[in-house]
Amino acid sequence: MDLKIRSKNFAHQCVKLACSLPANKLGKHIEGQLIRCSTSVAANYRAVCLAQTKKGFVSKLSIVIEEADECIFWTEFLRDEKLMNGNELEEVLNEAKELTAIFISSRITASKNL
Repeated sequence: MDLKIRSKNFAHQCVKLACSLPANKLGKHIEGQLIRCSTSVAANYRAVCLAQTKKGFVSKLSIVIEEADECIFWTEFLRDEKLMNGNELEEVLNEAKELTAIFISSRITASKNL
């Protein structure tokens, strides 16, 4: 699957997950953080695809990696704090890990070709 589509689908999954969190202070905080970082993965990956130089590509991809890793943090936090559990959370966590690994691999390859 195209990574633009995959990252956008990931953002949709995260938004749905985030919106189902408890309406307490912590739930609202994590909701905002997870929505921000997951949509940032998708939006910034689009920018990666439009990079004008290899250095620009690597730089923009580094932002995507940071945001994807933050998604891992927040989903693990949800699981660890037992604010949420189940297949949906695990699917989002696994996708965040897979996307992060793909983006890191791409950055390594691109960096070698600079």
